Amino acid sequence: MYHGQVVIEGNLTQDPEMSVLPSGKSLCRFSIASNRYYRNSEKELINEVSYVNIDTWGALAENCGKFLFKGRGVRVVGRLKQEKWQGEDERTRERYVVVAEHVEFHPDSKNQETAETLESLVSEPVSQKKKRGKAE
Repeated sequence: MYHGQVVIEGNLTQDPEMSVLPSGKSLCRFSIASNRYYRNSEKELINEVSYVNIDTWGALAENCGKFLFKGRGVRVVGRLKQEKWQGEDERTRERYVVVAEHVEFHPDSKNQETAETLESLVSEPVSQKKKRGKAE
């Protein structure tokens, strides 16, 4: 069992950035905002926002590049990666990124066509499984 798994849910803060490396492997990068609501000792509702950078690779990156856009909700499962480098001023810089292994797209209520396209990517639509009595 791998214990370093990260699960985070939020909305994209901007459109994803797609690139293809010289090796031919696809990379899709995006950032999400994740909200946590709680009440402080004075019973005031507090909204704490965390911004998280996400990297996706290969076929997952290609699908994210096609179907994600600013504002779209996602749930990401992956691992946390720390990146370090030297800045031009010789100071060490670092950032944390979640390398996604799985991305769930939240329904896009504004665009029914996207939902239909996503369903067509599934080998057998859930509606057909229900008709055969195999829905899980």
